Amino acid sequence: MPEPILTLENAGLRQGGSWLFRGLDLTIDARDRLALIGRNGVGKTTLLKLIAGEIELDEGRRAVSPALRIVRLEQDPDLAGFATLGDYVRAGDNSPADHLLDSVASRLGADLDRDASTASGGERRRAALVRALAEQPDLLLLDEPTNHLDIAAIEWLENWLDRFNGGFLSISHDRTFLTRLTKNCLWLDRGTLRRAEVGFGGFEEWSDRVAAEEAKNASKLDTKLRAEEHWLLRGVTARRSRNEGRLAKLIELRAERKAMTTGDAVAKIATTADDGKTKVLIDAQHAAIAFDGRPILRDLSLRIRRGDRIGIIGPNGAGKSTLIRLLLGQLQPDSGVIKRAKTLNPTVIDQRRQRLDAENGVGKTVRDVLADGGEWLEVGGVRKHIAGYLKEFLFDPSVIDAPVDGFSGGERSRLLLAREFATPSNLLVLDEPTNDLDMETLDLLEEVLEGYAGTVLLVSHDRAFLDRVVTMVVALDGEGNSETVVGGWSDWAAFARDKMAAARSAARDANRPKTSNANAPASPRKAAGKLSYNDARELADLPKKIELLTAAISRHEAVLADPALYARDNKRFVAVSAELARVRADLAAAETRWLALAEKEAALS
Repeated sequence: MPEPILTLENAGLRQGGSWLFRGLDLTIDARDRLALIGRNGVGKTTLLKLIAGEIELDEGRRAVSPALRIVRLEQDPDLAGFATLGDYVRAGDNSPADHLLDSVASRLGADLDRDASTASGGERRRAALVRALAEQPDLLLLDEPTNHLDIAAIEWLENWLDRFNGGFLSISHDRTFLTRLTKNCLWLDRGTLRRAEVGFGGFEEWSDRVAAEEAKNASKLDTKLRAEEHWLLRGVTARRSRNEGRLAKLIELRAERKAMTTGDAVAKIATTADDGKTKVLIDAQHAAIAFDGRPILRDLSLRIRRGDRIGIIGPNGAGKSTLIRLLLGQLQPDSGVIKRAKTLNPTVIDQRRQRLDAENGVGKTVRDVLADGGEWLEVGGVRKHIAGYLKEFLFDPSVIDAPVDGFSGGERSRLLLAREFATPSNLLVLDEPTNDLDMETLDLLEEVLEGYAGTVLLVSHDRAFLDRVVTMVVALDGEGNSETVVGGWSDWAAFARDKMAAARSAARDANRPKTSNANAPASPRKAAGKLSYNDARELADLPKKIELLTAAISRHEAVLADPALYARDNKRFVAVSAELARVRADLAAAETRWLALAEKEAALS
């Protein structure tokens, strides 16, 4: 076995008057790819600081290999004393070479000439990531590395880490990022650190088994304690059993939306009356806008209907925020027309969290934020007590009068979501809502969005979240062009790949020498209105494949249902868990492919 490069033995740390964690053991090897998972506020960032040696243990021992170079990506780097972001990334005696810094900065979209005093949180975070990667560490500690990165930059970072020769430990809400890169999971839960030799793809099954076993043990206690233990142990994990139902509903919504973009349906929708049953909330026709001669959007036509879940994607600076402001009427287009229903009532979730800020120097409590200092609030026409509503958003009711200033970034984001979802609206606008959220809150957010009766406009770079939530994607390319595709991120990616392949094929055909043969038979034309032979055969075969994959998942789950398997036969547990994660991924891909082919067939018929 390889020698560990870092160990924590019986580690304990106090926070305030109590132990944040105690008796914690951890071993990290030179090539480990670790995901650190846990609710907001359990101490994940603090654990990274302990590993990095930035804070001292109150008890226990930390041991590291000689000359081990550890670099921690900070969530909010301190730029005091630096004129530019470039000065910050070049600071220190062992500053990376300029060509390394410039190379990483260009791929991550970081402007190192930016004034440090006026840089946004996203610009500061990208600068910190440039510095962390360019320092070429032996152990890299990443705290939400994908926040504020666009999809192209995230994919570049994934490729960089895939080639990285050292070890890394990452806190991240990005399921796609963790699934692709990690080989082991660390679960920090109520002061205990558990480790599983499975990548993030197998985390949910493993954590559910652990929680189920603990809930079983807790059942020996009295009824009140048992109910409380169930809520603390399980959180929203029980909701995952409804993920399949959400997927089925999402597929149905996408198919319905696809049908409305073809045939006479568009014309019929356009004539819908503007009343309480308005179907079209916003109708943009040939809208264009430019700033300082640079086209941000040109010839955009987009009809937003009641119930749509629209994901807006594109590189940083491509105009996503500008598009939102145009659609809401905060900006006027240079040309084209944007019509809005008279009944339009939007709620924009403020990522700067200004609603949580102190007023007149007095800090707000949870009660102030949610119920304006009272006991009750109205949500969707239903009167709810603040304590019950807090539990719906994974807060212990004991925090009702707690000051918001003491909350972590993720807890503040979750509280803001709870407040805004209680605000009456028929259009919800979310700009990067997944930043700083833990996995359980993301599950909750998906469920709440499914139950939201209005329309959702969502700016996000989280590929898995887009796949699980939106019915349509609007992609901006940064040069003023836009594309609209029904489905989620995977559907958009498939569309973009097909478009690129078609462009390459057309370019090859254009460069071929042209020959003329008057006697050659005319090329047969592909029959219109039908799938190709290969697509039709694949569509016919997919239901059987899905059935076989589903059966395989049931068999693997039956094996892993044995709570003693992990201790009795750890190698088999790891192998079956890994195979289950692979089969689940194959099933998701097969379902997505079946949906794409079914929609294509419907469009051709």
